[in-house]
Amino acid sequence: MPNPSAPQTDRRQFLRMLAASPALPYVALSPKILHALGQEPFREGGPAGELIASPEEALTVFDFEAVAKEKLHYGHVAFLGGTEDEATYRANREGFTEYQLRVRRLVDISRIDMSVSLFGSSAHSPILLCPCGALGAFHRGGEVEVARAVNTRGHIMTLSNAASQPMEDVAAARGGPVWFQLYRDPDWSRTLAMIKRAEAAGSPVLAWTIDSQGGGKRIVHARARRRDRAFCGTCHTLNPDDRGLALPGFLGSTINPDGKPMTTTPPLGPPRLDGRIATWDYVKRLKDATSMKVVLKGIVTREDAELALEYGADGIWVSNHGGRMENSLRSSVECVPEVAAGVAGRAPIIVDGGFRRGTDIFKALALGATAVGVGRPYIFGLAAFGQAGVETALDILDSELRMVMRQAGTPSLGRITKSYVRDRRMPAW
Repeated sequence: MPNPSAPQTDRRQFLRMLAASPALPYVALSPKILHALGQEPFREGGPAGELIASPEEALTVFDFEAVAKEKLHYGHVAFLGGTEDEATYRANREGFTEYQLRVRRLVDISRIDMSVSLFGSSAHSPILLCPCGALGAFHRGGEVEVARAVNTRGHIMTLSNAASQPMEDVAAARGGPVWFQLYRDPDWSRTLAMIKRAEAAGSPVLAWTIDSQGGGKRIVHARARRRDRAFCGTCHTLNPDDRGLALPGFLGSTINPDGKPMTTTPPLGPPRLDGRIATWDYVKRLKDATSMKVVLKGIVTREDAELALEYGADGIWVSNHGGRMENSLRSSVECVPEVAAGVAGRAPIIVDGGFRRGTDIFKALALGATAVGVGRPYIFGLAAFGQAGVETALDILDSELRMVMRQAGTPSLGRITKSYVRDRRMPAW
């Protein structure tokens, strides 16, 4: 007669054997089974509930995220979330797992050069700071606090035209010009005023974000606003019929304009309304209006990369808005190879979306990117510890990239080519 307790006994014996096995770290197990083994699932930000108390304790940029989420209002955390079911937001992280590194040995790596020059802006690292609006929501010091950190670390910073502090103050804290990111206004007189203001502040680059015209449905953010309308109403003009849909065009349309210095720049002349939707001809309009280099932010295909250069763009910025607009399920890093093929070395390529580790950055450079933008890592550093948090987050990413360059045998950025990365979905050699 079968022993009814045998299956339970066998299961316990199997779990004990597995717990003692050196293969355990390489076996994909559910959190439930790991708990039965007395193990915790691997977390990029450290054990659950364990928060760092100072920037110096951080081992990865994920450590800042955990602290920031404890300090911030949930509505501001939700602001950084993705669109719809956040699948594209997750895809940005998962995309890096599709690429393996092909490292080389016995190369002279005694000196590592990570310096880069983009449109006249020099930096010691290819890691630049992406634009993000309303940084004052994450720390009282806002963009000025970030600029001070950038000044000490020597990175390139891009300021959103939805920033909570004036560009002039940010540039002063940076100790030099910052790049300017544009959401065009339907009124050309207002758009032109922002462009001329950025020019006057010394900005060498205008990065026009083009992926917002279709709108986006950020459900997590919309639920947060609905849950605490009193809190959100202190900064935002809330539509009672809001369904979480971002209007096409200028995303600041639901934000209190008094808190956005660039968007309140007085227009240059009477209104010249040209609608919420722009097409490729608008690139030439921008080029004719400014001496700044014009970069298109939001390119994700070879065809559009080719069109961008055809219409006069000086650079390409591969981005899916951090998974916060269209729900394409394509990670930014997976878009780089085809964009690079379309550009064919004719212009610099920047990419952002999900970058959290040095290996992520190395892979993008190997696939054809010139520089890599980060957003949430420095924002969480800002929210957690202010200027020191931003500085340490950048230090961690720089040190990790430097380590990977040593491991791979690539002492300079120019040595990082597609031969150092392999798409695991392709047949092996």
